[in-house]
Amino acid sequence: MRQRLGLLALPILLSWSGWSLSADYPTRPITVVVPQATGGTNDIVGRMVSQKLAEVMGASVVVENKPGAGGNIGTSYVAKAPKDGHTLMLTVSSAQAINPWLYKSPGFDPVKDFTPIALIGAVPNVLVVHPSFPAKTLKEFFETVKSKPARHYQYASAGNGTLNHLLGEMLGSYAGVSLQHVPYKGVAPAINDVLGGQVPIAFATPASVLQHIRSGKLIALGVSTPQRSPSLPQVPAIGELLPGYSGSLWIAMYAPRGIPSDIEAQLQAAMKKALENPDLKEKLTSQGVELSNATPAQLASLLQEDLARWSKTVKESGATID
Repeated sequence: MRQRLGLLALPILLSWSGWSLSADYPTRPITVVVPQATGGTNDIVGRMVSQKLAEVMGASVVVENKPGAGGNIGTSYVAKAPKDGHTLMLTVSSAQAINPWLYKSPGFDPVKDFTPIALIGAVPNVLVVHPSFPAKTLKEFFETVKSKPARHYQYASAGNGTLNHLLGEMLGSYAGVSLQHVPYKGVAPAINDVLGGQVPIAFATPASVLQHIRSGKLIALGVSTPQRSPSLPQVPAIGELLPGYSGSLWIAMYAPRGIPSDIEAQLQAAMKKALENPDLKEKLTSQGVELSNATPAQLASLLQEDLARWSKTVKESGATID
């Protein structure tokens, strides 16, 4: 009885906070599609955010991973999903802003097919190496790689066209070195092979590698943001040695374009409330997420800016994926 009363009171409480639930939404569990594999930053953040969203909305929220093709499979799935607010997507900027330039037919339009719900935050990538790697600092890394024939050293990524793939290509361009790219189906299997020493180098988000850095199983050499990351203040920014080098990814929630305006407003308000929760903020920050208070309109502008920036980067790199 108390549980029932709590649920009945929820719409009133939410109305006091500036919004109210529609009587006929949601009518079934909400599915949050994560277009990347389990174990990666987006998966970790997606589950944290979805849990809090469920509490705020008083509804069941289920996370479903649909990895593949650098995020295109899950993204295309959501683009074609019913426009009723029961299917959402929590994705990263590499899938939303880079894939349209890498793939001839990604299966979606990043702007026309989606409605922005919330920008959660941004995370840097960390250049990590296995302890057996001969370099222990960023300066030593460049010296070591330059001392060997081109493509002598391999680096692992979450897949062709992902941000940590392009960060390696960008590193080669800026530093004048050549690394051999080894793509995996997700960041978790990539990091597993780096931990095992099969591939010595990788770019990964703090959420994916912080525990391994702290335990000494991986060595952090540099972060991909222009400044040092608050989660790894002792690790230099790669831009300190390579001026202009920069690349981070943001995490955001979208709905298929065309959902009813009242449901769109409810979801945006619910996500805003969820992201203001101190407990969730602490958990996200501990995963290396630099939180954002941007509005959905600002998220739309950010996507447009990144589409223009990565279009130029991809064309200059010559990277394409059929």
